[in-house]
Amino acid sequence: MRPSSEIITKEVERTIRTPLNIARIREDFPILAQRVHGKPLVYLDNAATSQKPQAVIDSLARYYSSQNANIHRGVHTLSELATYEYEKARGKIKLFLNASDSREIIFVRGATEGINLVAQSYGKKFIKAGDEIIISAMEHHSNIVPWQLLCEQVGSVLRVIPMNDDGELLMDEYDKLLNSKTKFVSIVYLSNSLGTINPVKDIITRAHKRGIPVLVDGAQSTSHLLVDVQDLDCDFYVFSGHKVFGPTGIGALYGKTALLESMPPYQGGGDMISSVTFEKTTYNALPYKFEAGTPNIAGVIALGVAIDYVRAIGMDAIAAHERELVNYATERLSATDGIRIIGTAKEKASVVSFVMENIHAHDIGTIVDREGIAIRTGHHCTQPVMKRFGIPATARASFAFYNTTHEIDELVKALVKVKEIFGA
Repeated sequence: MRPSSEIITKEVERTIRTPLNIARIREDFPILAQRVHGKPLVYLDNAATSQKPQAVIDSLARYYSSQNANIHRGVHTLSELATYEYEKARGKIKLFLNASDSREIIFVRGATEGINLVAQSYGKKFIKAGDEIIISAMEHHSNIVPWQLLCEQVGSVLRVIPMNDDGELLMDEYDKLLNSKTKFVSIVYLSNSLGTINPVKDIITRAHKRGIPVLVDGAQSTSHLLVDVQDLDCDFYVFSGHKVFGPTGIGALYGKTALLESMPPYQGGGDMISSVTFEKTTYNALPYKFEAGTPNIAGVIALGVAIDYVRAIGMDAIAAHERELVNYATERLSATDGIRIIGTAKEKASVVSFVMENIHAHDIGTIVDREGIAIRTGHHCTQPVMKRFGIPATARASFAFYNTTHEIDELVKALVKVKEIFGA
């Protein structure tokens, strides 16, 4: 169970709204007040990156204006202050994910680096020629390519869980893939291109029955769903700060202590060592063994503030509001002639991808942008998904807690204009 005591800074505590007051929340995000092409900005590209509340922006300015110093290496006041704020952020993420120990939180540049760290550290040590790694058909390239690289390096084999036409994994096929050669499973929690919420807890349980460790790609899920790594019992979990209303270039890897202890460093350099001679180097304790060099100190501190912000609002409240948005968008788009939704899983969150008959996704994105609406178009770094559905690309609207049904109405109006322009 999650700890009952939660530390929330006084600065962010004032942002708590029960029930959610979306108009008030939007005031915390200065970028949402601007106009694009003379129209009010409608930002529906949250799966690519989220916008930042003023508290996060202020924390970056505050660090560089009054706290800037390197961490872990100084006894002067600024260094001690920066170190304190940096490690306090680690504690916030520990609580946010419900990890059992702060040492299980490794700061990385984002989910991509977290996956690469596990592939190159755990993978190179424990996965051998002929071993098999399982991923799914809906993975982001960041959860495909690192494993392909590992397979090329050690001679292991990549296996893929297929999915049905709704964008749901075929669990019976997953069971067939699990065998004595399977040494690792890496699975996305929430698909960035389909919106599917995968049954990761069930996937983990089935793998663990065979003693197989599982990594969960939480790049999308962390900002939309309540995540409890102990309840999931995942062995590794990764997420990116910029999708949880924090800065770019920062994220975290969670790993079970015993596994992290067994893994060699991913990179060498300062702070990840205990002692160095020309003959031998001994490595630092967790989590520092995996944090070589000067980190993104400001980014870590600001990520901590972002975590404070979403925890103050409440992940349950966020999930409920976004569920309404997805359902409303699905209804409105489905009722519009010439639009086909790609990804109709029973369990979905935050994302609605679609195509329009005889109109390329990039043209859709360009025209709706003239209406002040930001959506994402393309393959969304999931080219195998596009191939599975026989399409080159989709248009994707993705939501955050600051979005509204009115903004979805504006998107639908813009899509009607797209149809008129193309004579569809």
